[in-house]
Amino acid sequence: MPIRLIHVGLGNWGQNWEAEVLSTLGDRVEVVAHVEAHTPTMAAATARLSLDPRRCYADLDRTLAEVEADAVLATVPVEAHVPVALAALRAGRHVVIEKPFAPTVAEAQGVVDLAAETGLTAMVSQNYRFYPAVERARDLVTSAAMGAVGAVTLDFRRWITPGPTSPYGKIAHPLLEDMAIHHFDLVRYVLGQDAESVTCHAWNPNWSTFAGLPAATAHIAMAGGVGVSYRGNWVSAGPPTAWAGEWRVECERGEIVWTSRADNRALGAERIALRPYDGIEVAERLPTPTHWGRAGVMLALADAIESGTVPSCSAADNIHSLALSAAAVEANETGQRVTISE
Repeated sequence: MPIRLIHVGLGNWGQNWEAEVLSTLGDRVEVVAHVEAHTPTMAAATARLSLDPRRCYADLDRTLAEVEADAVLATVPVEAHVPVALAALRAGRHVVIEKPFAPTVAEAQGVVDLAAETGLTAMVSQNYRFYPAVERARDLVTSAAMGAVGAVTLDFRRWITPGPTSPYGKIAHPLLEDMAIHHFDLVRYVLGQDAESVTCHAWNPNWSTFAGLPAATAHIAMAGGVGVSYRGNWVSAGPPTAWAGEWRVECERGEIVWTSRADNRALGAERIALRPYDGIEVAERLPTPTHWGRAGVMLALADAIESGTVPSCSAADNIHSLALSAAAVEANETGQRVTISE
């Protein structure tokens, strides 16, 4: 029996979730209600997606009271993540929210605490975890296939030009607050370690149309002693990387090199290879999963609900990725190394 889902937030990204993700998971996930407070947005979504008006609501509290459901998916602006998550948990529903988790670590902690108190699942949609190269990189690191890890170099390059009315172009730290959270989360996931401290410098090249700072370099000290060098740039003239970036994981006996997450959210960017220091590079054959990315997130939710287990990208886990992102912003603003508290 599929889990019954209330979907909150039907703007452009919420509609994309409906068309590309939720419509493919009928045997595991059934959307039983749609919630959108903005009337024109609801009308546009209803027309585009042919939604059943009887399942469309403007008020979340009313929906939670009237509709039998197991979980809530929140594809709303980041400032609404915590209110929606808290409402869902208080109503006895599991919840998945989009990244970044919350505007602040303190607000995220409120969700983590309530999920623990209620015994319900709270997840963050860190969908980059659910790709074959990522899973294999984690396996290779965990098994020490090339020996212990000493250092990681991670590069992300894109060129986008937000227009004058784009809200994304006005974010103070569009890279560190919104995009790098994917990369910071993957660093924690692949290495199986949390970050201890970070230094960071962010800037805005003079050709950029961003109001904030779309480029940054950071050095992250991990709890296991690994040093991570991160370079990200939304306005790079260099060759664009895949969305998960280009990775070099330096180990005792060589490197693990990989990349992941193609432009069209397909599997075309999945690559991983071993480079022994004293041998020839060997590319690995990766599996082709039935579902990946955001669909993988929703299947992880279904599995967690059905089995009573904790998903890998639980809110309790993801708060550490949010803390790293927040610390990188602070490090840039203060010019100091920032220690990440537990």
